[in-house]
Amino acid sequence: MKVCRFSLPNSESSRVAILDGMRVIPFPRGETIPNLTEPIFAEALPLEEVRLLAPLTPSKIVGIGRNYLEHAIEFGNKLPTEPLLFLKAPSSIVGPDEMIELPPQSHQVDHEGELGVVIGRKAHRIGSEEDPLSYVFGYTCVNDVTARDLQRKDVQFTRAKSFDTFCPVGPVIVTDLDPLDLQVKTSVNSVVKQQARTSAMAFSVPFLIRYIAEMMTLYPGDLIATGTPAGVSQLKHGDVVEVEVEGVGVLQNRVCAHGAE
Repeated sequence: MKVCRFSLPNSESSRVAILDGMRVIPFPRGETIPNLTEPIFAEALPLEEVRLLAPLTPSKIVGIGRNYLEHAIEFGNKLPTEPLLFLKAPSSIVGPDEMIELPPQSHQVDHEGELGVVIGRKAHRIGSEEDPLSYVFGYTCVNDVTARDLQRKDVQFTRAKSFDTFCPVGPVIVTDLDPLDLQVKTSVNSVVKQQARTSAMAFSVPFLIRYIAEMMTLYPGDLIATGTPAGVSQLKHGDVVEVEVEGVGVLQNRVCAHGAE
């Protein structure tokens, strides 16, 4: 099932819906994580008449650094012996077809295409007998946009990862995927820059969920950005960047300089 958020023209409110081909079917209530077993009686709307938004509004975004060997190598790093966690501001989220703005504070902003994991129910210190994937609502595309020069300068990642528009997400959340072997691909102006399978991750999705939940409670709608493959490159004004996750779709965003349209 494909779950999306949308708004109507000239409206600031949003609704959660099922994306069914070229139409959206709204859920009766507005929860970020809807009850998929609840019957839906709402009238379907043509996709062309709505605007797709980022499909989630998380309380937090947990990023994973250096989770692909070749990406670690391209920056002269070794694979970490345990997951390298950082937090990304939820205010950095934008949806499909929204602009990525290049901030004046940075001279090198890179794309980082990733598989996103959306939490479906509260997870805290998951028992050894439990399947961490049972806490997942679904999967989406994430572009973990990064001000690389500021990341190097600051050493820690918060500022470099958290500018407004630095977390494009979408276009939908897909609820019935196996995350262990999906292709993740990023293209800039139709040229493929990154391509790998999630089976190449140093730490798998189940491992990451269990590991993170040992330290911080994950709530419904929270997002885990699982790390990026090798091939990151600098974004420039006018670029079109696309992140594609097998089974999810394509997340497309344009890039603009600060103050430009």
